[in-house]
Amino acid sequence: MSGDAHRHFHDQLNDVKVRLLTMSGEAEAALGLAVEALLGRDGDKAREVIRNDRAIDALEVSIEEACINLLALQQPMARDLRTLTSSLKIANDLERVGDHAVNIAQSAERLSRSRPIAPEPELVEMARLARDMLSDALEAFIRGDAVAAREICRRDDQVDALHRSVFRILLTHMMEDPHTIGAGMELFLVSRNLERVADLATNIAEDVVFLVEGKSIKHHAEDRGDPRPSGGLGVEEVPQ
Repeated sequence: MSGDAHRHFHDQLNDVKVRLLTMSGEAEAALGLAVEALLGRDGDKAREVIRNDRAIDALEVSIEEACINLLALQQPMARDLRTLTSSLKIANDLERVGDHAVNIAQSAERLSRSRPIAPEPELVEMARLARDMLSDALEAFIRGDAVAAREICRRDDQVDALHRSVFRILLTHMMEDPHTIGAGMELFLVSRNLERVADLATNIAEDVVFLVEGKSIKHHAEDRGDPRPSGGLGVEEVPQ
Protein backbone atom coordinates (compact mmCIF):
# COMPACT_ATOMS: atom_id res chain seq x y z
CA MET A 1 0.00 0.00 0.00
CA SER A 2 1.49 3.37 -1.06
CA GLY A 3 1.93 6.23 1.38
CA ASP A 4 -1.10 8.15 0.06
CA ALA A 5 -3.23 5.01 0.01
CA HIS A 6 -2.13 4.17 3.55
CA ARG A 7 -3.10 7.65 4.80
CA HIS A 8 -6.44 7.42 3.01
CA PHE A 9 -7.08 4.01 4.56
CA HIS A 10 -6.39 5.31 8.05
CA ASP A 11 -8.59 8.35 7.47
CA GLN A 12 -11.41 5.97 6.60
CA LEU A 13 -10.59 3.81 9.61
CA ASN A 14 -10.79 6.86 11.86
CA ASP A 15 -14.16 7.68 10.32
CA VAL A 16 -15.38 4.21 11.34
CA LYS A 17 -14.22 4.90 14.91
CA VAL A 18 -16.08 8.21 14.94
CA ARG A 19 -19.25 6.48 13.79
CA LEU A 20 -18.82 3.87 16.51
CA LEU A 21 -18.52 6.62 19.11
CA THR A 22 -21.67 8.25 17.74
CA MET A 23 -23.48 4.91 17.82
CA SER A 24 -22.30 4.27 21.38
CA GLY A 25 -23.60 7.69 22.43
CA GLU A 26 -26.98 6.94 20.85
CA ALA A 27 -27.18 3.53 22.55
CA GLU A 28 -26.21 4.98 25.95
CA ALA A 29 -28.77 7.76 25.56
CA ALA A 30 -31.48 5.25 24.64
CA LEU A 31 -30.66 3.14 27.68
CA GLY A 32 -30.71 6.18 29.96
CA LEU A 33 -34.02 7.42 28.57
CA ALA A 34 -35.57 3.97 28.90
CA VAL A 35 -34.60 3.83 32.57
CA GLU A 36 -35.97 7.36 33.08
CA ALA A 37 -39.24 6.23 31.51
CA LEU A 38 -39.32 3.29 33.91
CA LEU A 39 -38.62 5.33 37.04
CA GLY A 40 -41.00 8.13 36.06
CA ARG A 41 -43.74 5.89 34.67
CA ASP A 42 -43.46 8.04 31.53
CA GLY A 43 -45.03 6.43 28.48
CA ASP A 44 -43.99 9.31 26.18
CA LYS A 45 -40.29 8.77 26.95
CA ALA A 46 -40.71 5.04 26.46
CA ARG A 47 -42.21 5.57 23.01
CA GLU A 48 -39.39 7.99 22.13
CA VAL A 49 -36.83 5.26 22.83
CA ILE A 50 -38.74 2.87 20.59
CA ARG A 51 -38.95 5.41 17.74
CA ASN A 52 -35.28 6.39 17.95
CA ASP A 53 -34.04 2.81 17.63
CA ARG A 54 -34.08 3.27 13.84
CA ALA A 55 -31.16 5.70 14.09
CA ILE A 56 -29.04 3.09 15.89
CA ASP A 57 -29.95 0.47 13.29
CA ALA A 58 -28.96 2.86 10.48
CA LEU A 59 -25.57 3.52 12.09
CA GLU A 60 -24.88 -0.20 12.32
CA VAL A 61 -25.61 -0.60 8.60
CA SER A 62 -23.33 2.30 7.65
CA ILE A 63 -20.45 1.00 9.81
CA GLU A 64 -20.86 -2.50 8.43
CA GLU A 65 -20.77 -1.22 4.84
CA ALA A 66 -17.67 0.91 5.52
CA CYS A 67 -15.81 -1.99 7.17
CA ILE A 68 -16.67 -4.46 4.42
CA ASN A 69 -15.54 -2.00 1.73
CA LEU A 70 -12.21 -1.46 3.50
CA LEU A 71 -11.70 -5.18 3.96
CA ALA A 72 -12.46 -5.89 0.32
CA LEU A 73 -10.57 -3.01 -1.27
CA GLN A 74 -7.57 -2.53 1.04
CA GLN A 75 -6.96 -6.10 2.29
CA PRO A 76 -5.49 -4.91 5.62
CA MET A 77 -3.27 -7.10 7.78
CA ALA A 78 -2.36 -7.56 11.47
CA ARG A 79 -3.68 -4.77 13.74
CA ASP A 80 -5.58 -2.96 10.97
CA LEU A 81 -7.39 -6.18 10.14
CA ARG A 82 -8.22 -6.74 13.79
CA THR A 83 -9.50 -3.16 14.09
CA LEU A 84 -11.95 -3.68 11.25
CA THR A 85 -13.19 -7.07 12.41
CA SER A 86 -13.54 -5.74 15.95
CA SER A 87 -15.45 -2.71 14.64
CA LEU A 88 -17.93 -4.99 12.90
CA LYS A 89 -18.54 -6.94 16.09
CA ILE A 90 -18.77 -3.81 18.25
CA ALA A 91 -21.33 -2.24 15.91
CA ASN A 92 -23.43 -5.39 16.23
CA ASP A 93 -23.10 -5.33 20.03
CA LEU A 94 -24.17 -1.67 20.14
CA GLU A 95 -27.19 -2.41 17.97
CA ARG A 96 -28.18 -5.09 20.45
CA VAL A 97 -27.78 -2.58 23.31
CA GLY A 98 -30.31 -0.43 21.46
CA ASP A 99 -32.64 -3.43 21.25
CA HIS A 100 -32.33 -4.01 25.01
CA ALA A 101 -33.14 -0.32 25.60
CA VAL A 102 -36.28 -0.81 23.50
CA ASN A 103 -37.18 -3.88 25.58
CA ILE A 104 -36.84 -1.82 28.77
CA ALA A 105 -38.91 0.98 27.23
CA GLN A 106 -41.65 -1.49 26.32
CA SER A 107 -41.67 -2.78 29.90
CA ALA A 108 -41.82 0.83 31.15
CA GLU A 109 -44.76 1.52 28.85
CA ARG A 110 -46.66 -1.49 30.18
CA LEU A 111 -45.82 -0.63 33.78
CA SER A 112 -47.09 2.93 33.31
CA ARG A 113 -50.58 1.46 32.84
CA SER A 114 -50.42 -0.96 35.78
CA ARG A 115 -50.56 -0.66 39.54
CA PRO A 116 -47.40 1.13 40.77
CA ILE A 117 -44.57 -0.93 42.18
CA ALA A 118 -41.37 0.87 43.13
CA PRO A 119 -38.29 -0.34 41.18
CA GLU A 120 -35.65 -1.65 43.52
CA PRO A 121 -32.49 0.45 44.10
CA GLU A 122 -30.56 -2.49 42.66
CA LEU A 123 -32.12 -1.80 39.25
CA VAL A 124 -30.97 1.82 39.36
CA GLU A 125 -27.45 0.70 40.27
CA MET A 126 -27.47 -1.94 37.53
CA ALA A 127 -28.40 0.71 34.98
CA ARG A 128 -25.61 3.00 36.16
CA LEU A 129 -23.00 0.24 36.07
CA ALA A 130 -24.09 -1.01 32.64
CA ARG A 131 -23.96 2.48 31.10
CA ASP A 132 -20.54 3.17 32.65
CA MET A 133 -19.20 -0.17 31.38
CA LEU A 134 -20.47 0.58 27.88
CA SER A 135 -18.97 4.07 27.81
CA ASP A 136 -15.65 2.91 29.26
CA ALA A 137 -15.46 -0.02 26.81
CA LEU A 138 -15.76 2.31 23.81
CA GLU A 139 -13.19 4.66 25.31
CA ALA A 140 -10.83 1.71 25.79
CA PHE A 141 -11.39 0.75 22.15
CA ILE A 142 -10.58 4.24 20.87
CA ARG A 143 -7.46 4.47 23.07
CA GLY A 144 -6.41 0.88 22.48
CA ASP A 145 -6.23 0.32 26.25
CA ALA A 146 -6.18 -3.40 27.06
CA VAL A 147 -5.61 -2.81 30.80
CA ALA A 148 -8.81 -0.77 31.08
CA ALA A 149 -10.64 -3.36 28.98
CA ARG A 150 -9.68 -6.19 31.34
CA GLU A 151 -10.90 -4.12 34.30
CA ILE A 152 -14.27 -3.64 32.57
CA CYS A 153 -14.59 -7.41 32.17
CA ARG A 154 -14.15 -7.86 35.92
CA ARG A 155 -16.91 -5.31 36.64
CA ASP A 156 -19.46 -7.58 34.96
CA ASP A 157 -19.53 -9.72 38.11
CA GLN A 158 -21.05 -6.79 40.04
CA VAL A 159 -23.95 -6.56 37.59
CA ASP A 160 -24.50 -10.31 37.70
CA ALA A 161 -24.66 -10.21 41.51
CA LEU A 162 -27.20 -7.37 41.41
CA HIS A 163 -29.30 -9.28 38.88
CA ARG A 164 -29.45 -12.26 41.23
CA SER A 165 -30.36 -9.95 44.10
CA VAL A 166 -33.19 -8.36 42.10
CA PHE A 167 -34.59 -11.81 41.34
CA ARG A 168 -34.64 -12.77 45.03
CA ILE A 169 -36.22 -9.46 46.09
CA LEU A 170 -38.92 -9.53 43.42
CA LEU A 171 -39.69 -13.17 44.11
CA THR A 172 -40.23 -12.32 47.79
CA HIS A 173 -42.61 -9.46 46.86
CA MET A 174 -44.58 -11.65 44.49
CA MET A 175 -44.94 -14.42 47.05
CA GLU A 176 -46.16 -11.95 49.67
CA ASP A 177 -48.64 -10.20 47.35
CA PRO A 178 -49.82 -12.07 44.22
CA HIS A 179 -51.22 -8.79 42.85
CA THR A 180 -47.63 -7.66 42.18
CA ILE A 181 -46.75 -10.66 40.01
CA GLY A 182 -47.33 -8.88 36.69
CA ALA A 183 -45.31 -5.80 37.64
CA GLY A 184 -42.69 -7.97 39.30
CA MET A 185 -42.17 -9.99 36.14
CA GLU A 186 -41.80 -6.79 34.09
CA LEU A 187 -39.14 -5.53 36.49
CA PHE A 188 -37.35 -8.84 36.29
CA LEU A 189 -37.31 -8.47 32.48
CA VAL A 190 -35.80 -5.00 32.94
CA SER A 191 -33.12 -6.49 35.18
CA ARG A 192 -32.40 -9.20 32.62
CA ASN A 193 -32.02 -6.62 29.84
CA LEU A 194 -29.63 -4.53 31.94
CA GLU A 195 -27.60 -7.65 32.71
CA ARG A 196 -27.37 -8.34 28.96
CA VAL A 197 -26.18 -4.78 28.29
CA ALA A 198 -23.34 -5.35 30.75
CA ASP A 199 -22.54 -8.62 28.94
CA LEU A 200 -22.36 -6.73 25.64
CA ALA A 201 -20.05 -4.13 27.17
CA THR A 202 -17.89 -7.03 28.33
CA ASN A 203 -17.86 -8.41 24.77
CA ILE A 204 -16.59 -5.06 23.53
CA ALA A 205 -13.88 -5.01 26.22
CA GLU A 206 -12.80 -8.51 25.20
CA ASP A 207 -12.56 -7.31 21.60
CA VAL A 208 -10.29 -4.48 22.76
CA VAL A 209 -7.89 -7.00 24.31
CA PHE A 210 -7.93 -8.99 21.07
CA LEU A 211 -7.26 -5.81 19.09
CA VAL A 212 -4.32 -4.69 21.22
CA GLU A 213 -2.72 -8.00 22.19
CA GLY A 214 -3.88 -10.32 19.40
CA LYS A 215 -5.22 -12.62 22.13
CA SER A 216 -8.73 -13.92 22.78
CA ILE A 217 -9.88 -13.85 26.43
CA LYS A 218 -13.47 -14.87 25.74
CA HIS A 219 -15.16 -17.38 28.04
CA HIS A 220 -12.65 -16.55 30.81
CA ALA A 221 -9.98 -18.74 29.20
CA GLU A 222 -7.22 -17.00 31.15
CA ASP A 223 -9.09 -17.17 34.46
CA ARG A 224 -9.56 -20.92 34.06
CA GLY A 225 -5.86 -21.38 33.48
CA ASP A 226 -6.60 -23.81 30.66
CA PRO A 227 -3.54 -25.92 29.84
CA ARG A 228 -2.01 -25.42 26.46
CA PRO A 229 -2.84 -28.35 24.19
CA SER A 230 0.03 -30.28 22.69
CA GLY A 231 1.37 -28.48 19.64
CA GLY A 232 -1.08 -25.59 20.04
CA LEU A 233 -1.96 -22.49 22.01
CA GLY A 234 -4.05 -22.53 25.19
CA VAL A 235 -5.30 -18.99 24.49
CA GLU A 236 -5.87 -17.99 20.91
CA GLU A 237 -3.09 -15.72 19.69
CA VAL A 238 -2.50 -14.10 16.33
CA PRO A 239 0.44 -12.18 14.88
CA GLN A 240 0.84 -8.59 16.01
